[in-house]
Amino acid sequence: MSALESLSWGITYPPALDFGQQLSREQLLNSMQMTMSRHEGGPVWLFAYGSLIWRPECQSVERQRARVHGYHRGLYLWSHEHRGTPETPGLVFGLDRGGSCSGFAYRLEDSNLDESLMALWQREMPYPAYRPHWLSCRLDDGSKVQALGFVLERHLPCYAGNLPDTLLSQILASAKGRYGTTKDYVEQTLNALRSHQMPDRNLEARFRRCHNLHEPIRG
Repeated sequence: MSALESLSWGITYPPALDFGQQLSREQLLNSMQMTMSRHEGGPVWLFAYGSLIWRPECQSVERQRARVHGYHRGLYLWSHEHRGTPETPGLVFGLDRGGSCSGFAYRLEDSNLDESLMALWQREMPYPAYRPHWLSCRLDDGSKVQALGFVLERHLPCYAGNLPDTLLSQILASAKGRYGTTKDYVEQTLNALRSHQMPDRNLEARFRRCHNLHEPIRG
């Protein structure tokens, strides 16, 4: 795909991506230990807002629908492996500042907590694109818990931000990586949210809108 310049947005596609080197196991362990040192104690909860809803990484002993305030879900992170390639990058979800986000909270099993967390870090943090953060999370039963979530790092080149519909439409039509297309990834997440009676109506409306943009973008 040839380079595309969106004059009104100042965006070039494909972008010049530099994810840096993958984090070593020691770096992942240090990140995990620093994050856990900020935990207030008690059960460890994980907030799932994207693929962790329909493809969880860790064994859990409890799952509840949940919501966090102050962050929202968006297709704001470039993907050059899982849902795209360096030549045709795709997008994956991340938590960004503002609004609120529905999802699931998983209470992780204590007996194999370290193994579960390392598997989670290896999946979510191969590159330092996210910042592990403890979120204030309201569960479906009305209680509040401190839940681990992965928040976007806006200052890094892998942060795509809120792209225009014309570009998002092109990415949904073409980006494919090791685990499939960006389009399938979005559809699976929307279907999972809808099936549990917590649809993301803004994301669904945008997904439909981008499907209606049939005219391909030409470089």
